[in-house]
Amino acid sequence: MTESHKAARRLPRRIADMLLALVAAVGLLLGAGLTAPAADAAPRKPRVPAKAMDAVAAMQPSWNLGNTLDAFPNETSWGNPLTTRAHLAKIRAEGFRSVRIPVTWTDHQSATAPYAVDASFMDRVEEVTDWALDEGLYVVLNVHHDSWQWVGKMSTDHDNVMARFNSLWRQISSTFKDKPRTLLFESINEPEFENATAEQKDTFLNELNTSFHKIVRGSGGRNTDRMLVLPTIYCKPDQPLMDTLYNTIRSLNDPHLIATVHYYSWYPFSVNMAGGTHYDEAARKDLDGAFTRMRDTFVARGIPVYLGEYGLLSWPDHHHPSRVERGEALKYFEHFGHAARRAGVTTALWDPFAYLNRETFQWRDQELFDLIKSSWTTRSGSTSFDRLFVPKSGQITDQSLILNRNGLVFRGLWHGDQRLAAGSDYTVSGDKLTLTAAALTRLVGDRSYGDNATLQARFSRGQAWKIHVTTYDAPQQSGAKGTTSALTIPTRFRGDQLATMEAKYGDGTNAGPADWTAFQEFNISFTPDHKGNTITLTEKFLTSLRDDAPVTLTFYFYSGAKVTYQVTKSGTSVTGSTA
Repeated sequence: MTESHKAARRLPRRIADMLLALVAAVGLLLGAGLTAPAADAAPRKPRVPAKAMDAVAAMQPSWNLGNTLDAFPNETSWGNPLTTRAHLAKIRAEGFRSVRIPVTWTDHQSATAPYAVDASFMDRVEEVTDWALDEGLYVVLNVHHDSWQWVGKMSTDHDNVMARFNSLWRQISSTFKDKPRTLLFESINEPEFENATAEQKDTFLNELNTSFHKIVRGSGGRNTDRMLVLPTIYCKPDQPLMDTLYNTIRSLNDPHLIATVHYYSWYPFSVNMAGGTHYDEAARKDLDGAFTRMRDTFVARGIPVYLGEYGLLSWPDHHHPSRVERGEALKYFEHFGHAARRAGVTTALWDPFAYLNRETFQWRDQELFDLIKSSWTTRSGSTSFDRLFVPKSGQITDQSLILNRNGLVFRGLWHGDQRLAAGSDYTVSGDKLTLTAAALTRLVGDRSYGDNATLQARFSRGQAWKIHVTTYDAPQQSGAKGTTSALTIPTRFRGDQLATMEAKYGDGTNAGPADWTAFQEFNISFTPDHKGNTITLTEKFLTSLRDDAPVTLTFYFYSGAKVTYQVTKSGTSVTGSTA
């Protein structure tokens, strides 16, 4: 509960109501994302602003009920429990103002005329939607995986696709036409079209969006001015695709239309391949460019943007080794929140299962969620990396990191509840933060492999940044034999962590399924087990290799260490040896 709400409870009711109204008005004036709702406030139906731009701003932040009603064939098929109102109450209590409810209709709609939707499924979608609305959340309801299951066949089955799409939206519009304007419709998720040129794809999507708009507007009730969300091709924020969508929106001449795109970071970083091991300048530039395009193409021209999905494609993943280094992922989420606020874009976290544990109602990674939540209102600081590697033997020397202040004031370093001493434990020169040899010697203790201490770098606002002090030696590997199903390489990590793997043939050409890059995809071509001291080369990687053509693998570690290894495939047999 905010201090203003606490104070209001201590005042006479009339004065308290006036104070809360003033607080709400100030929040609206400050704009989207600048103030977060009280976490323990009771559900209250929002008053929808007349202008779509203001309404979308009031929807920030947003959350996706992912892998649920969009799962197929049934709601629980992808591992999530049945949604209850308590799930939506939890989301509201955590500060979210809106929820996107993806729905895949394919298995619940006839594929032939009249393309009827199963009544029990429609009832279930309505039930979940009503719960969210009753919790005081804005709701975005869509047509989700249908985009590639049947809508994408427009080039070869145009008339049937259009008839089915139109029938689907007539049924949705009829069912939900009397719902409040806090319910929004999204025409189609990540539209894609098979066997079509770029020009044809633009034509198909314009046809879908235009037909969707006509059907909803003509269905009566509150649909006459309900806010409608229209996507780009694939929901990508590429300039030509956004230009096409802009032209569609302008041609419809409707002030209640909203543009939507998705963003999952610069692809090499998002999946860790092609050298994307750090949230570096290329990744930051990609994000800044995307938000600049959203702002300039839509927001600055009076069209609000609802960024319907964001995250990283392969992180967090609680079922496999982490592809993306933790600190680098945290930098991405912090930067994302800042860029969205600066561009005036409302954002919806894609949550299939990775963030909120819907069995326990706890965040799977509270530190991550705290950072995301903080990014809704302010910046957080960091350093050039979240780890300092200290060698197992030999003299310990000073080590430095670069401070990313992000406009904040650096307050110092803490080890637990003990503040480190400036000057003797660390020094700051410009943006250079240096841990002294004396402090590092104390922190690593007996120098056992792995993390010996975790420090906190604190700044004037935002979340503290963790710096792990880690003892390591260069990793060691030994020979192995296997088949093309898998080759397990014995690897003593000795405190280090694997960043990526490079694969090349003797003639210098790239080896592996991703032959456009030497740096193969983490967990797809190779996967480490740091506790089990192995690195496994996958079937996908091994079967892609040429027979009897030795491949040199270079394993890169976050300490800066490199280890080379050689692999040769002959038929279904694979051998590996140290280089």
